[in-house]
Amino acid sequence: MRNGLSHWPDRILAAHERIRSMVRETPVEQSSLGAWLKLEHLQHTGSFKFRGASNKLSILTPEQSARGVIAASNGNHGLGVAAAAQARSIDAEVYVSAQVSPAKLRRMQDRGARVRSIGDNPLHAELAARRDAGEYGKVFISPYNDADVIAGQGTIGVELHRQLPELDAVFVAVGGGGLIGGIGAYLKSVSPQTEIVGCWPENSPVLRRCIEAGRVIDVPEQPTLSESTAGGLEPESITLDLCKNVIDRCVLVSEAEILAAMRLILETEHWLIEGAAAVAVAAFLKEAPRYAGKRAVVILCGRNVSPAVLQKLQDML
Repeated sequence: MRNGLSHWPDRILAAHERIRSMVRETPVEQSSLGAWLKLEHLQHTGSFKFRGASNKLSILTPEQSARGVIAASNGNHGLGVAAAAQARSIDAEVYVSAQVSPAKLRRMQDRGARVRSIGDNPLHAELAARRDAGEYGKVFISPYNDADVIAGQGTIGVELHRQLPELDAVFVAVGGGGLIGGIGAYLKSVSPQTEIVGCWPENSPVLRRCIEAGRVIDVPEQPTLSESTAGGLEPESITLDLCKNVIDRCVLVSEAEILAAMRLILETEHWLIEGAAAVAVAAFLKEAPRYAGKRAVVILCGRNVSPAVLQKLQDML
């Protein structure tokens, strides 16, 4: 196994046992695209983020649970934390930035979370949330920079290995790196021949640029349909080294390719997926000849489409 990965498989398997009664084991289906699809958009709250939040909240002490938790997210992570906390009667506060979709903000509130708006971008909200959690003695639940959250996301890898043991490649959209880091860390231990393919929108390849630089740097971003993967990386994030060790190939896709992938999945598979999920689909389509005759899986990581992105998709139909 690659350096730095040896402790992850046991941690992920422990997370799998801990949360398996709380999360859905999402199905894998063969598609007409030439790849299998892991239907994680059917997870509770419409996103894989519920896994990591559930694992983190499951290991809190009674004292930590009583004090409540703070998270930072403009969407899926905040919703996952809110839902997992509500199920355990734990107080949750989610810090969002000015970029948050009003629809996603309301869904967090509907799950019982208090929402606080901080800063102009997700990283500003994330840094403020971590600071305030320390000041108030509450547990901060990072969307990616937390080993327990990453282990929860890695339970997708446990399911995949059981569902498709002979797996040649897995395509995963990358934001902060928690999803691909968890899946990759587990699969590298049980299926080292499986290629882990990181997928980014051209407009927001933050973690890829940080990996290339060997450190967390500021990366200019443009607006992207892949709202769930946008935003800067927290300094000293553990996902930097983890993803450097697990990602075998990187693919960047354009906004037009993302939108076309959303449309294709809607028309052929009859699933409405969000932009982040479409990033992985678009990346596979771009690389499909390389995987002809091989068993590749695309992670459909979420279905929570904002009204603005949905309107662009409707305009295209």
